[in-house]
Amino acid sequence: MAILSIRDLSVSFGGLHALKDVSFDVSEGEIVGIIGPNGAGKTTLLNTICGLNRTSRGEISFGGTRITGRAPEQIVALGLGRTFQMSQLFPGMTVIENVMTGLHRRTHAGVFAAALRTRRMREEEEKAAEKAWQALCYVGMERFAHRPGTALSFGQQRVIEIARTLISDPKLVLLDEPAVGLSVNRVGELDRLLRRIRDERGVTLIMIEHAVRLVMGMCDRVIVLNFGTKIAEGAPDDVVSTPAVVEAYLGKEFDAKRLES
Repeated sequence: MAILSIRDLSVSFGGLHALKDVSFDVSEGEIVGIIGPNGAGKTTLLNTICGLNRTSRGEISFGGTRITGRAPEQIVALGLGRTFQMSQLFPGMTVIENVMTGLHRRTHAGVFAAALRTRRMREEEEKAAEKAWQALCYVGMERFAHRPGTALSFGQQRVIEIARTLISDPKLVLLDEPAVGLSVNRVGELDRLLRRIRDERGVTLIMIEHAVRLVMGMCDRVIVLNFGTKIAEGAPDDVVSTPAVVEAYLGKEFDAKRLES
């Protein structure tokens, strides 16, 4: 069953066509990679799915609900999570406080209750802190809970962002280059973490990634964009041997067999 359906999606910024008639489905429980050269429209695609960009034409459905034109907070409430290419941790907040912000759209106490520190507000904070602690334990980062979030390494901050996304129990998570800046060992840890999130929590994952080895080893299916157009879609082994993909992105010297060694 498709959890996400995109039909003839086009996005323009002035006279620039960032996406042109892009269509694909994502099934529940899949890990789908989106690759392509810089400027291909990959981040624009994720931003449009989560409501940050307006569509010029086309339709997006998530969980059977049409989300085209909806506000980002409405889409998040349906079960969509998102991480970004650059770290989005808040300065001046600890790691656990940063993770707790992932629940801010689910709290109900209101500004008045927060100002007066009412019993309801305290109970919500306690529940949020408990969920944040559980999320940190799940990703193996609980030892950093009370450190400043921005004091962590870039790779550690990426994992904290994943924990913050998980706290809201998403059905689908969009990941924008989660492996950027990570060492080989850290990429392996990320691979295992994302597989666990899919296998244990049933979360569907869509990821933009330039680490081809990670995409080849982890993704069930790969979509390739170039100049805003989908030029290939299929199993990783099939996609990386497609002449159009080799020419546009991988280069003639690319050898898929080396990734298997």
